[in-house]
Amino acid sequence: MKDLKYLAAFSIPLFAFVGLYFQGYWAWATPVFAFLCIPVLELIFPVDTDNFSETEVNSRLKQKVFDWLLYLNLPIVFGLVIYGLFIIDTNNIEAYEFVGLIFSVGIVLGVNGINVAHELGHRQTTNERFLGKALLLPSFYMHFFIEHNYGHHLHAATPEDPATARYNQSVYSFWLTSTVRQYFSAWSIQKKLLKNTNQPFLSTKNDMLWYTLFQILYLFVVFLLFSKTGFIFALASGVVGFVLLETVNYIEHYGLLRLQTKSGRYERVREMHSWNSNHVIGRIVLYELTRHSDHHYKSSKKYQILDCHDESPQMPFGYPTSMVLAMLPPLWFKIMNKRVPKSMILN
Repeated sequence: MKDLKYLAAFSIPLFAFVGLYFQGYWAWATPVFAFLCIPVLELIFPVDTDNFSETEVNSRLKQKVFDWLLYLNLPIVFGLVIYGLFIIDTNNIEAYEFVGLIFSVGIVLGVNGINVAHELGHRQTTNERFLGKALLLPSFYMHFFIEHNYGHHLHAATPEDPATARYNQSVYSFWLTSTVRQYFSAWSIQKKLLKNTNQPFLSTKNDMLWYTLFQILYLFVVFLLFSKTGFIFALASGVVGFVLLETVNYIEHYGLLRLQTKSGRYERVREMHSWNSNHVIGRIVLYELTRHSDHHYKSSKKYQILDCHDESPQMPFGYPTSMVLAMLPPLWFKIMNKRVPKSMILN
């Protein structure tokens, strides 16, 4: 029964639904819950550094409930987007409500969309990867599948990685550099993949072309069915979704650097090259994304069996709280800079 704790991840879309249904000041319920209530809960609940035994790991891998908890996010995410578009189109929404609903749905796209897509994107089955790519669609970040799997996991904690924040780089600067560099990196990787299989650029195997087409088509359909206001709502909430992702990227590897060997190559990714957090609320809501060190150490591990490693750099707070701190660069630098191992600082 305790494995159903991950149902708490649906609290984010639940608050978004409440905001859409009641509107008014409830439109801001999701941002308040995600970035005020959850950080407070993280301060109240203790951290949990326990790892599972081999028997427990084998048991959890056999339970399909962990997979279905991910799959359910697909109808929830798209259902909320469609419901949000319907509410916007059929109601006289005030400006403050409109902005609140954009942030509410955008947070869902980031947490229950991109975050779950990240987990499914590492799976080996075609169907699960398809679900992951579909969850990236409303945030216009389908290229994330290519760049993350073929780029980030290869270059994490190096200057070559767009998704690794430099020491003393603010989150606002990182939003721009990471977003732009990841997009062009995805195209570069795609061209290499086509070249390796002797495929031309204009090929059905060019996934980046398909992603571009699907995302443009998505916005075009929204515009046709829900006019200009719906288009702005879909576009803006998608932007909120991927900015949320980039904020997570920022805190995951902030300031960390893999050392170079005598040959000029970087040392292999180890547990110390990602920031880890064992704060239970963030772990549950984000499907164990906060145990990011183990994820990079072995990316094929499913979220329900990720471990805590003593050698991993530990965040003083959970990921949701850390995201709030990142919005205040002076405070973030004061708290985090002294925790970055001096030998690993990425300038």
